[in-house]
Amino acid sequence: MMEPLRELRDGYIISLNLGSPPQVIQVYLDTGSDLTWVPCGNLSFNCIDCQEYTNNPTISRYSPLHSSSCIRDSCASQLCIDVHSSDNPYDPCNIAGCSLTSLMKGVCSRPCPSFVYTYGEGVVSGTLTRDTLRVHGSASGDVTREVTSFGFGCAGSTYREPIGIAGFGKGSLSLPSQLGFIQKGFSHCFLAFKFANNPNVSSPLVVGDLAISSKEHLEFTPMLKNLMYPNYYYIGLEGITVGTGTSGSLIQVPSNLREFDSSGNGGMLIDSGTTYTHLPQPFYSQLLSKLESIINHPRATEAEAQTGFDLCFRVPCINNITNVDDHLLPSITFHFMNNVSLVLPQGNSFYAMGAPRNGTVVKCLLFQSMDDEGYGPAGVFGSFQQQNVEVVYDLENQRIGFQTMDCASSSAFQQLHN
Repeated sequence: MMEPLRELRDGYIISLNLGSPPQVIQVYLDTGSDLTWVPCGNLSFNCIDCQEYTNNPTISRYSPLHSSSCIRDSCASQLCIDVHSSDNPYDPCNIAGCSLTSLMKGVCSRPCPSFVYTYGEGVVSGTLTRDTLRVHGSASGDVTREVTSFGFGCAGSTYREPIGIAGFGKGSLSLPSQLGFIQKGFSHCFLAFKFANNPNVSSPLVVGDLAISSKEHLEFTPMLKNLMYPNYYYIGLEGITVGTGTSGSLIQVPSNLREFDSSGNGGMLIDSGTTYTHLPQPFYSQLLSKLESIINHPRATEAEAQTGFDLCFRVPCINNITNVDDHLLPSITFHFMNNVSLVLPQGNSFYAMGAPRNGTVVKCLLFQSMDDEGYGPAGVFGSFQQQNVEVVYDLENQRIGFQTMDCASSSAFQQLHN
């Protein structure tokens, strides 16, 4: 499977061809969840607290009534049990009228009850539906594979989730799992922010053998096994270096960024559905202090108040061109387990908040503090820090590889871009 990804605002969009005849629905790629869901109903779909997306032409919706191959999933489906994951997954179907005997035998034909799925602050409510999914099997798009009876959520109402999601986690509901690729892997190379909303360029997404073959030159860090949360992708962070060479300063990270407690809390989640990298306190404050101590440019505190980012500077620029001043800010290197070092590409740490003025440009550190909730991952490696990096999920060998590259000019991009 080879599909182009388009950058939209704070994420990366993949187009799903669902139904008979096909309906093209654009959804976010999310490696931090399993369920694939789409907004359902041209008029009936309701998104609460989504005013900023009102009348956005990029939002597409799926109509079950206009597909001859659409069916409602039943309680006999394993996906129905999975979407209602709880202490007793049989309970919703029992309430719907399935007898205990039919549930245990997996033969109850009653429709799978509606589900509720949560994403941080967002909530999705819908019904589990099956329809034909068509994916491209080559870069040129001339090979199409039909996946019949693909299971996904048909969402009628959401809270703060105006656009659907393609779940790329490890669970049975995920898109790679249903396509039979969960024992293989996938890779992506996210374009930089400057290409957002540009219809003429795309990021390559490759799923299957081609994604992991001939990738031995990459640096691979092991996926950490979390028995409590087995469907997420965790890696271990061992340190962060600010600067390069002998002037670089290594900051040791807390052990919970590479270890789990007895409840499954800890580790670093790698997640395309989270925009910015989140780091726990007090380590996050230590990183800010180190950066502030070695950067001599004046702070832009008004930009910090406006944007919500914690560290902004006024950086000189030549002839009002912002991309020639990157050397004026220190590089940041992430050190993952297995001696894997990823020097973040220029622009993945500090980002210009606007056009240059009077020979300076305001740049802010696009990292954020992890909410101190005491549960879940200790940190998150977000999609912004993955830009211009080929990221390979080698699921067969349970490892994740990194290689910096110009995603816009990579060979994979050239094949995808007609």
